[in-house]
Amino acid sequence: MDRISYQFYEFMHLALAPARAITDAMLHSIKNPLHPLNHTTFGRNIAASAELFERMTRRYGKPLFGLDTTIVEGEEVPIIEEIIWRRPFCGLLHFKRQFKESPPKQSKLLIVAPMSGHYATLLRGTVEAFLPTHDVYITDWNDARSVALPDGGFDLDDYIDYLIDMMRCLSANQDGIALHTLGVCQASVPLICAIAHLETKQDPDAPASMILMGGPIDTRVNPTAVNKLAEQRGIEWFQRHCIHTVPFPNAAMGRHVYPGFLQLSGFMAMNIERHVSAHLDMFNHLIEGDGDNAEKHREFYDEYLAVMDLTEEFYLQTVERIFIKHEVPLGLFRHRGALVDLKAIHRVGLLTVEGEKDDISGVGQTEAALTLCANIPIDRKKHYLQNSVGHYGVFNGSRFREFIAPQICEFTKTIEETQM
Repeated sequence: MDRISYQFYEFMHLALAPARAITDAMLHSIKNPLHPLNHTTFGRNIAASAELFERMTRRYGKPLFGLDTTIVEGEEVPIIEEIIWRRPFCGLLHFKRQFKESPPKQSKLLIVAPMSGHYATLLRGTVEAFLPTHDVYITDWNDARSVALPDGGFDLDDYIDYLIDMMRCLSANQDGIALHTLGVCQASVPLICAIAHLETKQDPDAPASMILMGGPIDTRVNPTAVNKLAEQRGIEWFQRHCIHTVPFPNAAMGRHVYPGFLQLSGFMAMNIERHVSAHLDMFNHLIEGDGDNAEKHREFYDEYLAVMDLTEEFYLQTVERIFIKHEVPLGLFRHRGALVDLKAIHRVGLLTVEGEKDDISGVGQTEAALTLCANIPIDRKKHYLQNSVGHYGVFNGSRFREFIAPQICEFTKTIEETQM
């Protein structure tokens, strides 16, 4: 039964298509200023109901970053997006700033977005915060549902290989400009392993620093409900209940994946009362004509409900090796058969960032990297705990912009000064 859930999901989506089309047409009709119901309470109720039905039954596509300009040293600078490196499961997206004259000499920042069900656009606020101070790049992961079987699979080894290639592509050896790396949530693990690989080989392409934010480096520390679930269920349960086959007509038909819609249902279930309340609030905002608050709801859920599939091999390896067997803190993690030695990291600076109220990666799980990377000099590693923020607030929101981002900028500056 579990194996046919994806097909049932596709069938239900298609079955509701006519109802969505009719509802959408009705919505646009009632919103017409000339419609007699447009300015009535009854009409607004119908329009609000129609919009909520359409939004709750649609499939949300990949959002846009929509970052067209930034301010650098008091000057407004246009931005264009360009893919400078591409593999089947990821593109390296560069937010190229279009300076009128010679650009200021600012270091490069590679943001490694988590491959955990949402698109890299979830880090729009993270990217935006660093555009004035860094030359920003981000890993733009592809939906496994869109990658055809002949393009091969994707697992943790591939993830680490991708990051190594990206760091070589952006290395200071290419242009003399320092490269810093920032791993968010799940991405912290492959990032630290990729850097350990480079350091073990004394590779000159290792970056100047790594910033790990809300990452599950050692989930034995202050385990959350997510961590406990993984240990209680065991990998066989996840393989039996979470893996499905991509159906026709998707490009990856036949590929085994952890579907995005399944992960989203889990996220929603964790805070179902909050999501129900948010949609009821939107319904009331629409009836009251409160366009600003309704638009904030649309913006948040357009991003939150846009999900992507993960390959079976990547998902199961992450659950088993990171959350169940704790291979990284126990020194058992292997990349392409070779043990990953975090003690080999000695040139790359390390900043760990956590949120006081993080219920995904508990306080202390990311900070554990400071102990594991024992050979990084004390003046090149630091921990920062932000009060009153949860998991999302570690990399987005007002406290991120006001407190965390400046800490990161100051750290990268300090690392560069110590290398001079």
